[in-house]
Amino acid sequence: MNTYLQPLLGEMDAAADAQNARAMAAYMRDQFSFLGIKSPERREILKRFLAAHGTPDVAEVGAVAVTLWELPEREHQYNALDILRKVEKTLPPEFLPTLEWLITTKSWWDTVDGLAANTAGTLFARFPDIGATAVSGWRYRENIWLRRTTLLFQLRYKDQTDVPLLFSLIEQNREDDEFFIQKAIGWALREYSKRNATAVRDFVARADLSPLAQREALKWLARQEARSNQKGS
Repeated sequence: MNTYLQPLLGEMDAAADAQNARAMAAYMRDQFSFLGIKSPERREILKRFLAAHGTPDVAEVGAVAVTLWELPEREHQYNALDILRKVEKTLPPEFLPTLEWLITTKSWWDTVDGLAANTAGTLFARFPDIGATAVSGWRYRENIWLRRTTLLFQLRYKDQTDVPLLFSLIEQNREDDEFFIQKAIGWALREYSKRNATAVRDFVARADLSPLAQREALKWLARQEARSNQKGS
C-alpha cells in the first residue's frame, strides 16, 4: 500500500456509512461498492488530507492514482480524480499510458467524464502531438470509453476547439447505437453551441444524427430561444 495514502484511507474508512453505501451502490446500478461517504464529506476529508500531506510529486501521482483505482470502493476513484485535477497542469506526456488505463478500468461515466474533460483535455492541450496521437488511435478502438473521451476531451476548449476534428469524430460515431456515445455527441455539440450556434445548427441539420444526439445538441440553444421569446412577449 502506498504509504502516502494511509492517513487518507484511514479517514475514509472511519467515515463509512453502510446505509448510505447501499443507496449509492443502487444509484450506480450496483456496479461498484461504496463506503457510503457523500461527496461534500468526501471532499472535505480529501481537502484536510492534502492540506496536511500535500499533493503527490508528479513522478508519483500515477502510482497514487492507480492505487486508489484498484481499491474496491468507488469513493477512492473519486479521490483519485480530484488529486489528478490538482496536478493536471504539471502532468508529463509520459502519463498517457496511465491515463488510458484509468479510462479503461472500472469504466463508467462518473469517472470517464472527469478524465476526459479535465485530465485528457489539459494534457492534450499542453502537448498537442500527444493528443493527436492518442485521439488518432482511440477513435478506432472498440472500447466505448476511449471513443467517448475523444468526443469529450475538448469540452472546455471553447474558442480553441478543433471543430473539423470534433465534427469528424461525431460523423465517425453517429451510427453507433451505444447510449453513452450518443450522449457524448450531444454534449460535445451542446457545449460548442455556446461558442458558435450557427456552426452547430448547420452541422446538426446536415449530419443525420440520432434523435438523442440531436436533442442533446440543441438543448441549450432551445432554452436560449425560449428565454428570448419570453422576454419579447
